[in-house]
Formats: sequence, C-alpha cells, structure tokens
Amino acid sequence: MELAGTYVLVFGAGISGIGAAKLLLARGARVLLYDANKEKDREELLAQFPGEDRLEIVLGALPDPLPPELSLAILSPGVPCDCEEVQRLKAGGVRIWGEIELAYECGRGDVLAVTGTNGKTTTTSLLGAIMQAWREEVYIVGNIGNPYTEAVQRMTDQAVTVAEISSFQLETIERFAPKVSAILNITPDHLNRHHTMEEYIRVKELVASNQRPGDTCVLNYEDEVLRKFGDTAGTKVIYFSSLHRLNQGFYLDGDVICCADGGKVSELCRTGELQILGRHNYENVMAAAAMAYAYGVPLEVIRQAVLRFQAVEHRIEYVAEKQGVVYYNDSKGTNPDAAIKGIQAMTRPTLLIGGGYDKNSEYDEWIQAFDGKVKYLVLIGQTREKIAETAHRLGFSNTVFADGLEEAVSFCAAHADPGDAVLLSPACASWGMFPNYEVRGRMFKELVRSL
Repeated sequence: MELAGTYVLVFGAGISGIGAAKLLLARGARVLLYDANKEKDREELLAQFPGEDRLEIVLGALPDPLPPELSLAILSPGVPCDCEEVQRLKAGGVRIWGEIELAYECGRGDVLAVTGTNGKTTTTSLLGAIMQAWREEVYIVGNIGNPYTEAVQRMTDQAVTVAEISSFQLETIERFAPKVSAILNITPDHLNRHHTMEEYIRVKELVASNQRPGDTCVLNYEDEVLRKFGDTAGTKVIYFSSLHRLNQGFYLDGDVICCADGGKVSELCRTGELQILGRHNYENVMAAAAMAYAYGVPLEVIRQAVLRFQAVEHRIEYVAEKQGVVYYNDSKGTNPDAAIKGIQAMTRPTLLIGGGYDKNSEYDEWIQAFDGKVKYLVLIGQTREKIAETAHRLGFSNTVFADGLEEAVSFCAAHADPGDAVLLSPACASWGMFPNYEVRGRMFKELVRSL
C-alpha cells in the first residue's frame, strides 16, 4: 500500500503508537494520533515529533464524524478489535491494520516470527542471539518490548527480523508472512479479549496463514491442537518434542537435545550444559534451534549460541540468596500455564507469591502442579480470593493474603528456612497493581536485595 499522501489514524499513543506514527510520517503520510485517555500530556507527545506539521493529536473522544479522507487506522496491541471506536472505523470504510502489519509492509529482508501462549520472549531472545551469531543485521522486535516500526527505518535487504508476536498483534494482519514461524504452545489465556478458546486458537494460527509452501512453521508436537494444525498448515512443518523421538525435527532424548534430519541424528547439546532451567526452557531451545536450522543456520553456530544464552529477565530469573534462601523472579508467569512451568523448575521447598489481575483464568491445574513443593502460597491482588478458594477446594490450605508485594516478600523472608526458595510466579497479569510485569519483577528484585 502506498502511504505517501494518505491520512492515517494511529489508535493509541503508547510506545507502539509513537513508533507507528513516526514511520508513517517518514513515509509521507498525514497522521492523526488518537488516544482515549484524555489525561495524557499533549505537549509531551508533541515533543516527540519536533517541527512536524503533518501530525495532529486527539485525546478523549474519537472525532465524530470521522474525517472523510481517513483511509487507514493502525491499532496499538492493547486496543480490542471489537471495541466501539474500532467498529465505528470499520463501519466508515476505514482499513484496519496493527503495528505488525504496518512494519511488515514497510520492512525489508526476512522475518522470523514467534508466537504461542508461553515461552515467546525466551524463544525470541534465544533465536535473536543465534541469528546475531550468524548474520550482521539482525533486529529483535515486537511484543518483546522493541517496536517493530522503529527498526524498519534502519533495515536493508540483508536484514533478519526476529519478532515476538502476540495474539493481540495477529488479530489485524493482512499480508504478514514470515519465512519461518513458530507456535510454541496454546493454553487458555486472554479470554477476556478473545472470548472463546476457539477464537484464541484461530488467531494464534494466523501467524502461518500467509506463508508459502517453501516457508516453514515450527510446532510443538506435544500440543494436540498444534499437531492437528500441522496437517492443514499449508506450509512446511517442523516439530519439536520433549517426550517423543522424531524422525524429522528436534527432540529431547533423556538429557540430550537431538536434531533429526533425513535419517541422520545429530546432538545439539546436553541439558546440563545449558544456563537455563526446566523442561519448558528445553522446549524453547528446541523451538529456536528448529527455526534457525530451517532458515539455514549451521548446527554448530546454533549450538554455541544456545550454550552461551542466559535466562531472560523476569522468567525464572535468579535474584539473590539471603540467609540460605534463594529468590527467583518469574514475574513473566502471567497465566496459570506459565506459572506451572515456574513451579516445576523449582528443586527446593518453595514459598510462592501469586495473584494479580483477573483474566478469567482457572487455577486448578496450577495448584495441582505444586506437587508437594509449596510450603506457603502468598496471594496478592484482585484474584487472591478466587485462587485461595481453588486451593482450599483442592486440599491446599497453606494460603496467606498480603496487601501488596512488599508485605508478601516480608512474609516469605520471615517464614523461609535455609534451603528453601521464594518464587514470584503470579499466574496473573500485573494490571491494577503495576503498569506491567516488568515493573512488578523489578520491584520484587529491589525488595529482595534490600532484605
């Protein structure tokens, strides 16, 4: 789509909206930057676009009627497609894209895209590290915190873009077509946004919807939904598996990660050589390795990169040892399935801090995954009563309510014995108490270090 001379609405004035607006302006478009929050600082927003006369800012209510020359709207990921304002735009004949589609349309080089309910950030970071060991021009973007649209303006035809893509971002793609995609797993999440599990699955599978027969989609063999999807994906499929030996793909055999290709089996590495913990991380390694291998990266380059890789911040991240108690920050465990991976990685008796914003999740499987490891479940936030009720119904009664993260950390420090672990792995989003899981995780680390 030719953007020069078009009039484009950017919906949302956060980090992705600012990046989208700057890219549109660089491509010659006129931009209406809109945010429903009328309390935002207009002057602060304008300061990010010095001397720009093709930008206008609207805060509060969407213009009514819509400007007749408006032809395209770029949605920030946090804007639901079914909200009233977006429905008005659609009814007015305005084309709807997300930041990912805009960046893809303007970008250069090849795209490798990672989605899934859990493990996206670790897999994206690891794949980025592998690609950086092999290619000179690599961009690691998307839901990982680096706006795709900002990287676009620096790209050449030799660029490799490694993108973490959320379900929110996939809702609005049209032509987005990565050379290699991966869906790591699909478990219930964001049902307050997608409403049904069927819709959530459909949106996740969109990551491969525009891929060509010569492209590759990497899928988790242990996920029944994805194994079924592999039969109809319409592109080349490579599996990874933590429980089965595969004739083609990457699999875990005891403590060895293997690569099977055309009847030949090669050892990638042993799990004891890795600097990240847990079976879920071995799956992340296999997914990243499979994507890189499908793109043509030599196995030895992949091996050296995965052996150097260290844990992503906020994902079962070692914080400190205080009086014989080890503290781990798993603030990125924002849903029950992710938090299950966190508790499964613990090898010590654990005091677990959970709770937060309610995304309509159920917590039974998380509680059942405690497997005798959890000494206390310390609960904070909006979901604490719901989680405690679930725990008591399932026979776990050692629950404690805390009024905030500081009180929760203090309780754990006072009740942990040498040899125990304290794990922040909330199984819930951070909203309502913190702006995001990063702020929550960093506060936890500060509180631990100050003990």
